[in-house]
Amino acid sequence: MPTALISSIQHRLDRFRQQQRVRAGSLIMTVFGDVVLPRGGRIWLGSLIRLLEPLGLNERLVRTSVFRLGKEQWLRADAHGRRAEYVLTSSGRLRFEEASRHIYASHAPIWDRRWRFILVVRELDARQRDRLCQALQWQGFGSLDNDCFVHPSTDLEAAFDTLVAEGLSDVMGGLLPLVAATARTALTGSDADLVARAWNLDRLAESYTNFVSDYLPILAELRRDRMASIEPEEAFLLRVLLIHDYRRLLLRDPELPEVLLPADWPGQTARMLCRELYRRLTEPSELHLDTHLLLADGTVPERLIEWAHRFPSDDPLASISA
Repeated sequence: MPTALISSIQHRLDRFRQQQRVRAGSLIMTVFGDVVLPRGGRIWLGSLIRLLEPLGLNERLVRTSVFRLGKEQWLRADAHGRRAEYVLTSSGRLRFEEASRHIYASHAPIWDRRWRFILVVRELDARQRDRLCQALQWQGFGSLDNDCFVHPSTDLEAAFDTLVAEGLSDVMGGLLPLVAATARTALTGSDADLVARAWNLDRLAESYTNFVSDYLPILAELRRDRMASIEPEEAFLLRVLLIHDYRRLLLRDPELPEVLLPADWPGQTARMLCRELYRRLTEPSELHLDTHLLLADGTVPERLIEWAHRFPSDDPLASISA
């Protein structure tokens, strides 16, 4: 492999390893959604530990994080003798299947020119309100004030299901869903005014720009050196970080229609970059998983056909310039 390519990949991996504080639980959930779910949704804990060790996550950190994810009802443990497999709970699977429809889509949802609102219609205590705000922000909702949240295209029923899965059943009776044809029918002001009030697009644009800066050099090297091969383990590690970083961006992105976005919005560039780089990493990373993703009995689960073609290659998007 050319030195420049090794350098660009190693630079990204080393930057992750050098972080003083790693959100291991979030990274583990990325692995479950992108890697484990397509192979049946379960993995032996020892195998998960070995897969993540090259990213600097030690055994104790992985075990502690998995235990916490179990308490938060993302994962459950299945004992197999002295070994344990971990599997997504039904609510955890639901949350990932909903997220996957956005993460691996070739384009943002088509806007029907209707806004989705969630109104808080009864008093919530400070803890309930903070949990609600955080959960809705991670679904891409903007906040107009403490009692009104807005999104351009989400399925409100699915949004409420996600809140229940997040453990917010106690506040559901105080929420009112509302769909309005335009912003003017729900509050004073234009659609553009609503966007300016509800979201900090400058901050999101900066995050997308940083994502492109991180991964575009790697894609450029992979394109230039067509005869070069990337090592299976490196492909797997880079794939995990790619989807982890992109997922965290997209979950905060309301995916506004183009007419309401600033000129030269970097979100679409990030989407095309993630799509092409992911395609190039998929096959070599799967070679690594064919020998290192194990169940408790030592067998390797096969990749399920319905998950085998993420980021379809026949979508109409033009290729990103690198």
